[in-house]
Amino acid sequence: MEVVSDPAEFSFSVGTRLDGQYGRTGELRTPHGTIATPAFIPVGTKATVKSVLPETMREIGAQALLANAYHLYLQPGPDIVDEAGGLGRFMNWPGPTFTDSGGFQVMSLGVGFKKVIAMEAVDTPDDNAVAAGKERLAHVDDDGVTFRSHLDGSKHRFTPEVSMGIQHRLGADVMFAFDELTTLMNTRGYQERSLRRTHEWAQRCIDEHERLTVERGHRPYQALFAVIQGAQYEDLRRKACRELEDIRGRAGTGFDGYGIGGALEKHNLGTIVGWCSAELPEEKPRHLLGISEPEDLFVAVANGADTFDCVNPSRVARNAALYVDEGRFNINTARFRRDFTPIDETCDCYTCANYTRAYLHHLFKAKEMLAATLCTIHNERFTIRLVDRIRESIAGGYFEEFRREFMGRWQGRIKAPGL
Repeated sequence: MEVVSDPAEFSFSVGTRLDGQYGRTGELRTPHGTIATPAFIPVGTKATVKSVLPETMREIGAQALLANAYHLYLQPGPDIVDEAGGLGRFMNWPGPTFTDSGGFQVMSLGVGFKKVIAMEAVDTPDDNAVAAGKERLAHVDDDGVTFRSHLDGSKHRFTPEVSMGIQHRLGADVMFAFDELTTLMNTRGYQERSLRRTHEWAQRCIDEHERLTVERGHRPYQALFAVIQGAQYEDLRRKACRELEDIRGRAGTGFDGYGIGGALEKHNLGTIVGWCSAELPEEKPRHLLGISEPEDLFVAVANGADTFDCVNPSRVARNAALYVDEGRFNINTARFRRDFTPIDETCDCYTCANYTRAYLHHLFKAKEMLAATLCTIHNERFTIRLVDRIRESIAGGYFEEFRREFMGRWQGRIKAPGL
């Protein structure tokens, strides 16, 4: 019997709601499994969480993984991933997968900021800002983006149709519409023009998505999420939500969910997510792009985010920074040289069960690769477990109590032994 791609393979249902807030539990069903939400989605940028086996990510409780369309387009190429049977099979990951559109990398790498974008609007707005000593590698026009590879300088072109083609061949369960990412340094006028452009690209994405879904009917259905921009402006964020909700493809379908993207000032995170949650349809999932710090997770969930991804737990682990309930500390400092206790006595991860702080300190000082593996396992497990506990607290009716108790420890009012 011929396999036909069926949109019914993807669905979302709401469970317990937070009283007086937009937060909720839910279930996100995909062709490769169900995600209990809220959920943290670890980032495996190039089809791998750096230094950690996919099997290990499953063991520490990851429900899904997110990979990057920009990087996989450059290496090894979406055709190879497609030939392998899709992202999950290529990386030996049996669960749900996400891919982002490549818009973030085109912008951040294109203006020389690498993985960092301006997160505070403190200087005079400048639409032509480029990192010091760098040159602009990406140029945006109404049709798409022309950019040079950060790997070899070769020239490439992304349009909404190209991004959809790449992501369909990558085969993730959830993919995102191609958008233009702005920074808080852009002028209000540019933010408005960019929002119109992203809206037009969203329409083109959903049209191409419908076409490719039919053309590739032998593959499982891939859900398409729109991306909400608008920076720090309430009217632009709300306008983006309403207009994206109204978009329909030629076959009459709308987006399967929504991603909340763009530069967000940390102190405005909850407010901005709340604006979007107030406008978006309750029956559709909301994904917050690029968030993982504990204080941000509580704020994001309370204001309606269902899933979120971030590279931070693995990135800081490779630089010797570790998470515990009482805060973050660096394991490569001298005080841990003879500390033969685990990172965290209460943690159930493989690293805490088998290794000491002294050994991890040694690995970093010796520049051994195992240091990154063991510390990444812990940080990813810490973040996954924290969101699991947040989800349980919503279902159990004690979210606010848990938030107060946890944040009291995280903000340093309670100290862990040895810290």
